[in-house]
Amino acid sequence: MAAWHACATHPLPIGPRYTLRQQRNRERAYDKCVRTVEEDLDRAPREKSGRFAFERRFAATFAHFAATALDLDAVAVSLITREFLPAGAKFARCARRFDARLSMEEIVQACRNAWTVCGLQPLLGRRLGVTPSIVGYSLLYPYTDNYLDRKEEAAELKRDFCRRFRRRLRGENLAAEDDHEAAVWALVAMIEGQYPRARYPQVFDCLLAIHQAQEESIAQLGAGSAGGDHEILRISLAKGGTSVLADACLARGWLTAIESQIAFDWGALLQLGDDLQDLREDVGSGSATLFTLAISQGRPLDPLVAQLLNFSEHVGGELNDFPAGSAIFKDLLRMSWRSIIVAAVACVPEYCSRAFLSELEAASPFRFGFLEERSRRLAGRRGLYSRTFNAMVDGLQESPVAPSRRRPGEREETLEAV
Repeated sequence: MAAWHACATHPLPIGPRYTLRQQRNRERAYDKCVRTVEEDLDRAPREKSGRFAFERRFAATFAHFAATALDLDAVAVSLITREFLPAGAKFARCARRFDARLSMEEIVQACRNAWTVCGLQPLLGRRLGVTPSIVGYSLLYPYTDNYLDRKEEAAELKRDFCRRFRRRLRGENLAAEDDHEAAVWALVAMIEGQYPRARYPQVFDCLLAIHQAQEESIAQLGAGSAGGDHEILRISLAKGGTSVLADACLARGWLTAIESQIAFDWGALLQLGDDLQDLREDVGSGSATLFTLAISQGRPLDPLVAQLLNFSEHVGGELNDFPAGSAIFKDLLRMSWRSIIVAAVACVPEYCSRAFLSELEAASPFRFGFLEERSRRLAGRRGLYSRTFNAMVDGLQESPVAPSRRRPGEREETLEAV
């Protein structure tokens, strides 16, 4: 919280600046990328070899877009197309194999967390790849967060589930009471299989920490501005921080004090970024975040967005304390964090001043009006999302997802080994 408050005193950090002509050139590259993907989908064959070909074409299309529109060099593009995109596709296939009833939105939600763990692996000296514990922990989100968010579920049932889930995370051998619990218990077992409790106690301390933070965050639902800035900030940072703290622990099994601090700060940043992205939905549901509180009090978001961008710079600087991971990889992470914030502002321009929007837009590779319009257009064309998702996911059948069986001293296993 002290680090967050300190960022309020800094001026708006401005990155590279773009002329109108440069922005329009990047927008043309964006639209060309979307058209190419649509054309590839129209002629994508159903057999596995065709799916492989589509995946390669998709990666090539994105590589051209990233180099042209995002100014990424060949190494950064390769990291995305050869590491992160395949990891995301593999995770999605494992998720669908675990539960074919999971929706695309739920799998994508879980995949975002899986990508965060993958982003931590190289920084902790591990090879980037999807592991059983990554699948288990990331899929807990649609089974726990989404369940607790459902308004139709009785509060007492939610409280009972939270109590039993806490006992399961502590290692108690509880029999599942229904299919929902059976799925959650199986996901916890994936983590236990890769990281035995006796040898990796930090893993389960972190899982209990995020569970506690999630329970506290329920108070934000429908709380409006009752909590005030201080309590809303505390709950938000706790939920986001403990989430990525668990991600980091699952990336290797243990953390040093400095690694724990950086991971927590990383999660706090992502949580606040998510709150900005979900602003319209949170306003409609009455959820309390720093951003909805400012709006309810009639305050423009300019200072909060500037503070968030400065906090992103603060956390980005901490990445240098990881001895592993290349400078290009760390720069790619910093760029992605900043892009999330800037793109989120582009979609809620009515809550910021014109002067602030003009200053921030000049540091964006795309005009804000373009980002907002394309966001609406793609949101209205769910078919493009789902068709691309299915083309990437249905091409292969992964090995069964199951807890790994490691003996003491064996290296961490990937899903191929399982």
